[in-house]
Amino acid sequence: MGTSLEKTRKRIAKKKGPIEAIHQYSRDSKRLGRAQHRDEKLGKVAAARKRNDQPWLDRAAYFQEAVKQNQGKPLQLETVRDLIAGFVHQYDDELNDLKKARRPGRPASTKEDLLKVKINVLEKEYQSGFLTPETTTEEDALRLERWEGSWAYLTGMKWVRITSDGNTQPSSFPPRGS
Repeated sequence: MGTSLEKTRKRIAKKKGPIEAIHQYSRDSKRLGRAQHRDEKLGKVAAARKRNDQPWLDRAAYFQEAVKQNQGKPLQLETVRDLIAGFVHQYDDELNDLKKARRPGRPASTKEDLLKVKINVLEKEYQSGFLTPETTTEEDALRLERWEGSWAYLTGMKWVRITSDGNTQPSSFPPRGS
């Protein structure tokens, strides 16, 4: 599918001839400008959406790797809880390295602050209910193992919230309010 700029350019070229021949302030040049701005705006929206969806894709890939290591068999609840703890604390080593590299008396770097915030958010989510793909049944583990990395396929999977206490409750995907 072509962009609107390409389509507009093609229509104008069909009507008027070469694009270079149109006047700077003509209606056709304004149409081209609008089409270009529209394409830029859509590109920014798509990039923002991809940036917002990436953490969920990373989370699903993390649990998919665990299911693949288990040969596609369902995981036990204790194993899933250990995986969640590993996911929540995946940035601890990097944070400790940044703390060690910092000279005494210096304030924390921006990257260090961002890692602290990320870890705190994940820990709070784990306390209230960590959203994860369902991996404790044969059908759902197989479905997650076959996942090819697309956002659309994630919505068809079953998702659950697992609290640090071990309580499990079904949930919907994508989560609302995040």
